[in-house]
Amino acid sequence: SSLVSPHATLSTARWPTQAPTHACGRLRPEHADHRVVLAGWMLAPRKISRKLAFIPLQDVSGTVQLVVTDPELVDAMSNVPVESVVCVHGSVQGRSQGAVNEAMRTGAIEVRVDAWELLNAAASKLPFYPTQCHDAASLPNEALRAKHRYLDLRRPTLASHIRERSRIMHAARSFLHECDFTEVETPILLRSTPEGAREFLVPTRGTQPQFYALQQSPQQPKQLLMVSGVTDRYFQFAKCFRDEDLRADRQPEFTQLDVEMSFVEQDDVIAVAEDVLREVWALIDYELPTPIARMTYHDAMEKYGSDKPDLRFGCELVDLTD
Repeated sequence: SSLVSPHATLSTARWPTQAPTHACGRLRPEHADHRVVLAGWMLAPRKISRKLAFIPLQDVSGTVQLVVTDPELVDAMSNVPVESVVCVHGSVQGRSQGAVNEAMRTGAIEVRVDAWELLNAAASKLPFYPTQCHDAASLPNEALRAKHRYLDLRRPTLASHIRERSRIMHAARSFLHECDFTEVETPILLRSTPEGAREFLVPTRGTQPQFYALQQSPQQPKQLLMVSGVTDRYFQFAKCFRDEDLRADRQPEFTQLDVEMSFVEQDDVIAVAEDVLREVWALIDYELPTPIARMTYHDAMEKYGSDKPDLRFGCELVDLTD
C-alpha cells in the first residue's frame, strides 16, 4: 500500500516514497515544529484510548514517543502487532514541563503523527519480546534466544555491546594507521601445520580431494609479509579457529588484534600495545596510566603460581620450605 492517513493495510507494504529524515533517538527540543519522517519498529503502547495513544517507536539510534490523536488513526495503529516495522510522518513538539521523561534521551519531545505506513507486520505473538528482557531473571532460555537470534539482538544491552565493539576496533585501527602500520588480510584456509591446538579441517570437492586447515593464527602468512619487506609494521583483526574443548577462557572461534613489527625490541612491542589500550580506554573517558606494571614469568609463577594472576586480590604465595 502507499502512504495512507489514517488507515494502513496489515499486508507488507513497499518502502515509502520519502525515506526517513531523522533518526528516532537523535530528536531533541531544537527540532520542535519540524516535519519529520521516521522509520522503526513499534513497541507496546504506553497508553491507549479511543482518541489518544502514546506509542514508542524504536530504531538503531534509540526510542521516541509517538502521539496519535486522530480516532481512526488510533484504531488502525493499535491493531498493529508489537515489533512491527512502520514509517510515520508527523511534527515534533515539546512536552509540557510535567510530562518530560528524564530517563529518555528524547524525553523532552514527542512526535504527533498524522500519516503512517506499515512496512512489515510482526507475528501477532512472538516467542519473546526484547523490551521485556530487563535483566538475567527475565531473559528467556538460551536455546530459545539462539533460535530467534534476530529478536535477541534487538535487546538494547546486547545491541550496545556490538556497537561498542565496532568503536573499539575503529579506535585501535585508527591509532595503528597513524603509527604507519599496514593492515593486511591474510588467508584463513591454510595448509595443516603442527601448532599448539587441534585444527578444523575443511575438505575440497575436486577430483583429488584435499583438506585445508582453518588458521589457528596468521603466524605463517604474516611472517612471509615481514620477510618479503612488504611492510615492517603489520596488523590485522584476525579470525582464528581452534578445535579445542570449551573452557571459561577458550572457544572454537575468536578474533584477535594481531601485530608484527620488524627491527624492534621487546619494549617497542609492549609500548605499542600500551598505546592501543590507552586509546581504547579513552572511549569511556578513562585515562589508562602508562607504562603498565610489568612482571616476569618467573615472578608470576613464584608469587602467584599462575602466568595470568589477578592482582586485585593480592594473594601471594609464601615459600615456607625452610
